[in-house]
Amino acid sequence: MSEAQWRLRFATRAQRDLRRLDPPIRARVVAALEKLAADPHAGQLRKLTGSPESKLRVGEWRVLATLDEQAKTVQVIRVLPRGRAYDR
Repeated sequence: MSEAQWRLRFATRAQRDLRRLDPPIRARVVAALEKLAADPHAGQLRKLTGSPESKLRVGEWRVLATLDEQAKTVQVIRVLPRGRAYDR
């Protein structure tokens, strides 16, 4: 377990993605991100093959993020539906 909670940083596109979500879905995504910030090494994140990004599953939605171990920061890059998350 980590000593301190990690910080969440949102890319501009991730902020826009969150604003466009329906309120109940947005609440689920935010709750999942807060849980991730409490302990990002608890096994919720899965590394994407061939990419520096990791994914967090929240129902049919995927949060693409990277971890900065030294700054203890989770950089949220995008929040997309499952079908669109991997075709970038």
